[in-house]
Amino acid sequence: MKFTSASLLLAALAVAACDSKTATMGESAASSATVEAVTTVPAVAGTSGTRATSTDEANATPAPAPTSIPASKAGDAAAILARPQVPILCYHQIRDWTARDSKNAKDYITPIATFKGHIKMLADSGYHTISPDQLYAYMTTGAKLPSKPIMLTFDDTDLDQFTIARPELDKYGFKAMYFVMTVSLGRPHYMTKAMVKQLSDEGNIIGSHTWDHHNVKKYQGKDWETQIDKPTKTLEEITGKKINYFAYPFGLWNEQAFPELKKRGFVAAFSLAEKRDQNDPLFTIRRIIASGYWTPRTLHNSIVQSF
Repeated sequence: MKFTSASLLLAALAVAACDSKTATMGESAASSATVEAVTTVPAVAGTSGTRATSTDEANATPAPAPTSIPASKAGDAAAILARPQVPILCYHQIRDWTARDSKNAKDYITPIATFKGHIKMLADSGYHTISPDQLYAYMTTGAKLPSKPIMLTFDDTDLDQFTIARPELDKYGFKAMYFVMTVSLGRPHYMTKAMVKQLSDEGNIIGSHTWDHHNVKKYQGKDWETQIDKPTKTLEEITGKKINYFAYPFGLWNEQAFPELKKRGFVAAFSLAEKRDQNDPLFTIRRIIASGYWTPRTLHNSIVQSF
């Protein structure tokens, strides 16, 4: 599959828009409980709530490397599924809408002021960003998390994730996970290799997101090498770190992908809002799209309803 332009990727993302709209409810009925050891500070947009504090961060258990957790200490699928889910948000482009943007595309394009409102709401409401290593330790062993944990993730390597999102997160001491699609590195409107390295050096986590956003459910033959092996190696060379996490393009997965990803050293994989696989929840970790249409209050309500 040849990558041609940003518009091609947006068109592809629109195919998944329907999933993101149904996703918000996902498993909400079954998982509206608050994560263990999480306080319940109300989040109201435009008000000053409880900001993240160093004390809260210190109360969290330091996250060990996923590979250092013995299999004997890791819970089985039933134990993992029994733990309340941590809210995980997914962003794509952070820029103002243009006349060319379709109605569906706007779900994936968060206007700058809207994004800033989202992040301020999370900070004012007392949310603490956590790393995927912290999430993995919590899911597998029940390790303690800081109060009101949340994960922020960014897909597809857009330049505005570095120029706009990064400084806004820094303002509140937030860290994020960036799932990088390597075909676009260095192209106009996308991040460079140096930017990806800087994000990693600053304490953010880099994850693999294929070479050119090809649907994992359609892989055959050399696709695993082209879409997973080579891009992951590229990211490891850029960051100097092992890449442990993967995000499915469009959030689409099948069971046949799990052994292939495990064989390549991944310890977990992130989808969008579909229900988790009951036998392998670590490879179907749920996220929700933080829609460009959502006000801070709508985002808060969606977090509560979906997780």
